[in-house]
Amino acid sequence: MSKKESEQELKTEAPTKPSSRLSRDSNESSQVSPDGDSRESSLLGKPKYFKEQFDDEEVRLVFRKHPIVMRKGLLLASAGLLAGMIPALIKPEYSYFFGGLAGGFGLALILIFPWWVRWYFSVYIMTDRRFIQQTRSLLQVNVVDIGLDQIQMINYQITGLEETILQFGTIVVQTYVGDLVIHDVHHPEKVQQKMVHVLRDLGIHHTQRPVNEDQRVIES
Repeated sequence: MSKKESEQELKTEAPTKPSSRLSRDSNESSQVSPDGDSRESSLLGKPKYFKEQFDDEEVRLVFRKHPIVMRKGLLLASAGLLAGMIPALIKPEYSYFFGGLAGGFGLALILIFPWWVRWYFSVYIMTDRRFIQQTRSLLQVNVVDIGLDQIQMINYQITGLEETILQFGTIVVQTYVGDLVIHDVHHPEKVQQKMVHVLRDLGIHHTQRPVNEDQRVIES
């Protein structure tokens, strides 16, 4: 009985060796393929912050203007809300009051929508290669693209009581081709500091450029 049992054990152990090798090979292949897939997916699926961004371009800073740029739209929206109260003044009933309130609220949204689009979709992007200004409205798109090596100086200014209290001001980007003036920037001192740090991290040191009368001034 012992010989038969030993022969059975040898028969059962013999075919298990190739299967163990196959399992090891499969484990090794399963360990290699996910890494390769993840690397390829990380290269192919790199997120883009804007449509014109290059594949090997890295975004360093994104900022918008202060919501104060929507002040005219807020005034128009307030006028729309007040206009919704007119039916209740003509006929003081609950149905006219709530109906006029809903109509005034809808009118206010319609009036402020173009101003909100202009504020929300107008962004300023600083990458490791360039500085991009994108100003958008319902019927217009403007894009200014400046290489970081063209930037000479970045300054900011806060003037007046309103800008001091609400903490917004103007940033002036001086370049070889002219000045890019950005008005109504929220916390301009912080934004200017971040922009200077990005240039320093990339090894770009801004210097004062000579004055040229032919240089343009771009304001936004």
